[in-house]
Amino acid sequence: MDLSNVQSSEIKNLDILAKQVVEGFITGMHKSPFHGFSVEFSEHKLYNKGESTRHIDWKLFAKTEKLYTKKYEEETNLRCHIIIDNSASMHYPIVKKQTLHSLNKVGFSAVAAAALMEIFKKQRDAVGLSIYAASYEYYAPEKGSERHRKMLLHQLEQLLISESNATTDTYKYLHEIAEKIHRRSLIFVFTDMFQTSKDDESLFEALRHLKYNKHEVVLFHTFDGKTELNFNFDNAPKKFVDVETGEEINVYAENVQERYKAIVEGYFKELKNKCLQYQIDYVPVDIRAGFDQILTKYLISRKKFK
Repeated sequence: MDLSNVQSSEIKNLDILAKQVVEGFITGMHKSPFHGFSVEFSEHKLYNKGESTRHIDWKLFAKTEKLYTKKYEEETNLRCHIIIDNSASMHYPIVKKQTLHSLNKVGFSAVAAAALMEIFKKQRDAVGLSIYAASYEYYAPEKGSERHRKMLLHQLEQLLISESNATTDTYKYLHEIAEKIHRRSLIFVFTDMFQTSKDDESLFEALRHLKYNKHEVVLFHTFDGKTELNFNFDNAPKKFVDVETGEEINVYAENVQERYKAIVEGYFKELKNKCLQYQIDYVPVDIRAGFDQILTKYLISRKKFK
């Protein structure tokens, strides 16, 4: 997608940016071999020869060279709930001014969530939002109105300018959120899986709790691939500080890079296997790899959700 005109600018209007991200994604899908999987949103259907041309979307035709007619369905098809971890570790890497090509983990999650909400709108899907860190910071139930979506966008915009030094008990807030979502929903969790007080088993028990009412859960394991996975730093001596515990260590990156990467890749594999065991859809998300990975996963999950 071509978003060069907004990549170097500070994010000021998340709604407009989300529309641009989704527009680029849809155009790319229609022009790629993958489009056979279908990106036919609730508001469009392929034009059939002999039908009236009055409802053809000519703007979409100009981008895709395919004829689509607009539909006018009013029903809500699906219920979705987005959960975002806003703890201190999600504010890594340190970014002075968040732009589309320079985001920390929570900023990436906010933009990805806004793009998902734009597609939810096209699909007539209701959406809810939960944000947590050291407390359950925000909750809104699933609704489909435009007023509701604007309210959620405002919360996401606040994440883009927020700071945090909070540790978090992810497992605790996932249990609380699970108690609030009563009707079957498609749930998306954005977290880097860092927590300081409980073992991973407690976290997975909380994720399982999200599935108790037959919800479908997609875990977007959010990380910075360059530094958190590949440990790609120059080989000058550096002090590394844990943003949640304050622990410090001095190392030369090249001396530990190979061993570090092996350990992290092993952890990712363990997470994937645990999620498979608990029937949770695990998606490793490198914040440097763009938003198509998020939007594609939503479409696949929606197709399977019955």
